[in-house]
Amino acid sequence: MYVMVAGPVSCGKTTLCQRLAGLPLIGCKTQTIIQIGAAIDTPGEYLEGRWYWNRLINSSAEADLLLLALDCGNRHYQLMAGLASMFNCPVTGVITKADIGGEEEIESVRKRLVLAGASPVFAVSAFTGQGIESLLEFFQQEEVFQK
Repeated sequence: MYVMVAGPVSCGKTTLCQRLAGLPLIGCKTQTIIQIGAAIDTPGEYLEGRWYWNRLINSSAEADLLLLALDCGNRHYQLMAGLASMFNCPVTGVITKADIGGEEEIESVRKRLVLAGASPVFAVSAFTGQGIESLLEFFQQEEVFQK
């Protein structure tokens, strides 16, 4: 089973994929859709530019779950309401870089992800490991990475 990760530029998608795959955390710019372990990592531009949405939609056909990521450091990025409905798989929200955000920032991002249609929403930090265990437990319940 595959999990696709989508979100804006520099929100920590690749780092999250590396953490989930048990790989060393190496910061890099994702230029095209790539596979990291059982995760499908996408460039942030694919979500930010509507002309690329067809690539996200087509790639999500291979995914059993989509993680919609948004980081605590990006206070102003708005996701379109109901965005999750364009995908043919369940959409779960991930608040990345939770270690640098306070409760107010985390709650603000949570509200934006819920408005976009993501449920449930997890707050994680790929660097510190915060919240990763809860996300992995959710994957086990949903049988993600199990088949």
